[in-house]
Amino acid sequence: MNKFDRIFDLCKILKGRRTPISVLALAERLECSVPTAKRTISKLRVELGAPIKTIRGRGYLLRDDTLEGPYELPGLWFNDSELYGLLMTNQFLGQVEPGLFKKDIEPLKKRIVNMLGHRHAGGTELIDRVRMAANASRPIDRQRFRQCCTALSERSRMDIQYHARSSDQQTTRIISPQRLTHYRDNWYLDAWCHQRKGLRRFALERIENIEIRSQPAREVAADELRQHDAAYGIFSGTGNQSAVIRFTPRRARWVAEETWHPDQTGRWLEDGRYELTIPYDDPTELIMDLLRHGPEAEVIKPTSLRQAVAERLRQTLAQYSEENPSRIKK
Repeated sequence: MNKFDRIFDLCKILKGRRTPISVLALAERLECSVPTAKRTISKLRVELGAPIKTIRGRGYLLRDDTLEGPYELPGLWFNDSELYGLLMTNQFLGQVEPGLFKKDIEPLKKRIVNMLGHRHAGGTELIDRVRMAANASRPIDRQRFRQCCTALSERSRMDIQYHARSSDQQTTRIISPQRLTHYRDNWYLDAWCHQRKGLRRFALERIENIEIRSQPAREVAADELRQHDAAYGIFSGTGNQSAVIRFTPRRARWVAEETWHPDQTGRWLEDGRYELTIPYDDPTELIMDLLRHGPEAEVIKPTSLRQAVAERLRQTLAQYSEENPSRIKK
């Protein structure tokens, strides 16, 4: 834990108490030595102006009743998830067109800007200094998006035409919408398909000609929805297969700190490689993610996945072959 996180945690501990706490208890909760805990208390009290009182024989107490309001740390004290959440919210709200909720959204936008431009943080400098990059996002029709949200909130069935990319075929479906999913900068609708008699995931930009029915939507239990997400990536499934991938020592320095799936397991091998095990069902997205690691990733099992990756690599190599008739000649 660095000193800034320790100060933040100390302030949070003291603000959450109405009785004194000893330096020994603080050191234990801050996971540091007693001298380090004392230095942190001194810094928070002297340099950052926290009204910390020493109660003889009992410990320390934050008496913020001496201030006009609750004590707050000066400057910018966001952790990574808080900063990401605020910046993403600010970015999304900036894309909202004037409409029904303009009066409600504007105060929220101003509040977020004020939080990001907290005193001693350089005004709104941070907003311009942090880049939130979208990756391969696909535009969707706003009217169809609103119709999906309406059916979702009213719990109504929908008639849709769906143009699947994989088959390039258009089909008519009756679906019961269950939830919206925002994944890798794109929107998807999880719904019960009454023709297929099962849960399906639809890319919102591929949904066409929506008609909301008066019939109530079929409800799917929360446990079944969670099971729908057990597999790797956006492709739904129960995750009944496990992929074992080994990464070279060089690539392992990155992969060992990444989360590919909530239920993944990993271990270091004696030769410095890193072995990652993740559940999957449809291998499409997993193969695409593995290919970007090139020769630094090797599928160990199952054999079917190993063969699928090898075949994709052979097809890629063939594209660059001199014998390839479709190869562009300069």
